[in-house]
Amino acid sequence: MICCITAVTKLIGRLYYFDLVKGATGKLPTNINNAITGVALCGTLAGKLFFGWLGDKLGRKKVYGITLVTMVGCALASGLSFGSTATSVVGSLCFFRFWLGFGIGGDYPLSAVIMSEYANQKTRGAFIAAVFAMQGVGIMFAGAVSTIVSMSFLSAFPAPPFSKANVISTQPETDFAWRIVLMFGAIPAALTYYWRMKMPETARHSA
Repeated sequence: MICCITAVTKLIGRLYYFDLVKGATGKLPTNINNAITGVALCGTLAGKLFFGWLGDKLGRKKVYGITLVTMVGCALASGLSFGSTATSVVGSLCFFRFWLGFGIGGDYPLSAVIMSEYANQKTRGAFIAAVFAMQGVGIMFAGAVSTIVSMSFLSAFPAPPFSKANVISTQPETDFAWRIVLMFGAIPAALTYYWRMKMPETARHSA
């Protein structure tokens, strides 16, 4: 959900920050690019602190469900970022990205804690390592989704290069591409809801 933002920022820059007078294809200003990229990480830090504390108070299972609902809802909301101007789209995107990071920040420590409390002494280290190794898998998956969606839109809506026809070089349908990429991350997360709700509370926390 977070890892696909690099491709998304390039599309947003091309769509909302092009300059026909200067002949520029469109690139996000550095401060806006940093805001979109970094706001989710700020939310992740806050989410780790809050949900880590809440998991100790309410139980791992209940809070695990809360973080999942937060992630799915905010991933969908990020793709539905409203507005027709660059300021409104970026502002709403940053807002939802913060809360997306907030949910993801809670999911990471809870996943590690649940795994450590379920695993026995011999396999605990391997299981915890597997939890964090999935972040690398997520990065590759996000890159693949971004590439496939971009190529699909390029194939469905071909456009001439910017140097030859700057006005129509970026088709308006491309605005759906970055939204689909962001919303796609909600699908695999939502598919785990049933198993998370069926998962029993860890024995150590219950004790």
